[in-house]
Amino acid sequence: MSTLSLGEDLGIETSADLKQRLAGLLAQEGELLLDAGQVRRIHTASVQLLCAFFAARRGAGHATGFDGCSDTFKDAARLLGVSSVLGLPASNDNLKSVENAA
Repeated sequence: MSTLSLGEDLGIETSADLKQRLAGLLAQEGELLLDAGQVRRIHTASVQLLCAFFAARRGAGHATGFDGCSDTFKDAARLLGVSSVLGLPASNDNLKSVENAA
């Protein structure tokens, strides 16, 4: 099992770098954990990349999960309706909001 830290910033400017970092791990055997505990900023493009990454690894029979998620990360996944795709617990709390950094 290995862990990859996602860092603090998953803004659109970093999505190409994120794609490159994840591409090398698509076929990695064994469980892979992503550490999203430090994420303070996230853009939909990065969430889409992570969803595609999880789906591709799942399709190849490789386990992928999280070793910590910040509230920012969990809120973004919840608002975009992809918590279950990312293996995060579903929340019915639709009253919370995420700051619009734009």
